[in-house]
Amino acid sequence: MTSDRIEADVVVVGSGAAGLTVALNLAADGLDVLVLSKADISAGSTSWAQGGIAAVLDEGDTFESHIEDTMIAGAGLNDRRAVEFVVEHAAPAIERLAALGVPFNPGETVSERWHLTREGGHSARRIVHVDDATGWAVQKALEKAALATPNIRFLPGHVAVDIITERHAVGRGFAERRAMGLYALDRESGHVRRLLGRAVVLATGGASRVYRFSTNPDGSTGDGIAMAWRAGCRVSNMEFNQFHPTCLYHPQVKNFLITEAMRGEGGILRLPDGTAFMEAHDPRRELAPRDVVARAIDAEMKRLGIPHVLLDMTHKPAGFVEEHFPTIVKRLRELGIDPVTQPIPVVPAAHYTCGGVLVDLHGRTDLPGLYAIGEVSQSGLHGANRLASNSLLECLVFGAAAADEILARFAHTPATAEIHPWDESRVTSSDEEVVVTHNWDELRRFMWDYVGIVRTDRRLERAAHRVALLRQEIADYYGNFRVTPDLLELRNLVEVADLIVRSAQSRKESRGLHYTTDYPGLLDTPRDTILYPSTN
Repeated sequence: MTSDRIEADVVVVGSGAAGLTVALNLAADGLDVLVLSKADISAGSTSWAQGGIAAVLDEGDTFESHIEDTMIAGAGLNDRRAVEFVVEHAAPAIERLAALGVPFNPGETVSERWHLTREGGHSARRIVHVDDATGWAVQKALEKAALATPNIRFLPGHVAVDIITERHAVGRGFAERRAMGLYALDRESGHVRRLLGRAVVLATGGASRVYRFSTNPDGSTGDGIAMAWRAGCRVSNMEFNQFHPTCLYHPQVKNFLITEAMRGEGGILRLPDGTAFMEAHDPRRELAPRDVVARAIDAEMKRLGIPHVLLDMTHKPAGFVEEHFPTIVKRLRELGIDPVTQPIPVVPAAHYTCGGVLVDLHGRTDLPGLYAIGEVSQSGLHGANRLASNSLLECLVFGAAAADEILARFAHTPATAEIHPWDESRVTSSDEEVVVTHNWDELRRFMWDYVGIVRTDRRLERAAHRVALLRQEIADYYGNFRVTPDLLELRNLVEVADLIVRSAQSRKESRGLHYTTDYPGLLDTPRDTILYPSTN
C-alpha cells in the first residue's frame, strides 16, 4: 500500500516556471525537494505562454524605461521596489535560461545576440522569445534540468487540499505557527496524503478559470490563493483580472491565445466591415496596454452587437507571419483560418490574475514557512495591470529570491511536528456529482456577466449574493462527501470568486483592470486592496 506520508526538505506546489526555478535553486544547494503537480508536470500555464520574456538587453534600452513602462501599465499601483528588483534581475534570469538550453531566436544583425520584439505598453524592443512558443521552450528546458537532478522528486497527479499548519499537529498547543506541508489528493488512489516539509512554496498559478471564457489551462483555479487565505494569509488586489484582448473566437476552440506580439509586429484591430477602431479609443492604438485594448474591443462589440472583432495581419510582407508566428499559423490553418490572407476573429478572455497572496521581495507570505511566487502572488510588480511579458520574468526572479531566503533560514527551521493523517471516517462517496458540475457552470457564468471587463455596483451586488449561496452549498457538500479533484477546484474557485467580488466592491474608482461605470474617475492616491482573513 502506498504510504500516506511523504517527507522532503521543501514541498513545491506547481511545476511551471516558478516552481521549477525554485526547485532547481534549492536542489543546487543540496536540499531534498518534492514538486507536486495536479496533472502532468507540463500542464500548467507556463507551457501556454506565447509572447516572450521582457528584459533590458539592448544598448539603447534602460532599466528606468522598463520600470516606467511597468509603472504606467500598472496605473501607479505598483510597488516601485518590486519593479526595480525584478527589472534589475531580468538579464541574469535570461542568461540562466540560455545556459539551460532555451533556444531564444537569434538576432538579425551581428551586434544583436537575440531577436528582440516589442509588445503593447513597452517603449522599446526588449522581449526575447522562441518564435511564438516561448513558454513551451522554457518549460521543457526547466523540466529537463529538474528531471536530471537526483534530489528533485516529482509527484504528478496530486491535487493540493489544504496547507498543513500547527492546527493539524498532534498536541497542537505546543507547535510553532508555521507551514509544515500540505494535504494532497492522489488522483489514482482517491486517498489524501500528507506531504511534509520545513517550507512550502506555492507556485500554483492564477485563477482565470473562475470566468466563463479564459485563455488559461483548466487547472488555473486559484488553488494556492484559496489555500493561503484559509491558512490565514492576507490577499491583495484581487479585483485586477487581466482580460487578454485577443483570444481566438471559434465555436470549438475556446482558449487559444493570439499573442500580444502580433499587435506589436503591426497587427491591426478591425470591425467586421474592415474599419480600424483603436485610434478612436487611445492614441497608442494597438500598442496600448491590455486593459485599454480589451475595454475598446468590449465597447465596440456591445455598441454594434457583434460577437467578435478582427485582428488583421494580411498587410504584412510575404513570409512575415509564417516566420514570426509559426505555431499560431499552423493551429489556425488546422481550424480553417489562414492569417496570411484572412483577418483572425478575436474576443477578450480572462488571462491573468494580477492580485494574489501578499508577499515580500523574498516571496514570503504572512505564514512562516510559506512562500508564494508567480501568478499566485501579489508581489507589487504588476500593480493594477500586468505589462506584457513580465509574467514569466516574475516567476524566474522571485523563484531564485525565494530559494535564497529558504536556504538562508533552513538551518534554523524546526523539524516538522507529528501531523494527524487525513480523516475521512465521517464522509461518504457522493451520488450527486451533478451538483459540482452545475455549480461550476453557474459560478463561471455569473462571474463573466457581473464581474467582467466593465462593472457596476449593482452587478457586483448580484455576484456577491450568488457567491454567498454557492459558498454555503459547496461547504455543506465538502463536509459530507469524499473529496474529488473537481470538488476541490470548485471549492477554491468559489473562495477566489468571493475575494474578487469583495475586492471589486471596495474599490471606489476605475484604475487599471478594474473599470466601473459608477466610479469612472481615479482617486488621488493609489492604494492596494488588502483583505484580512480570520484565523479562528
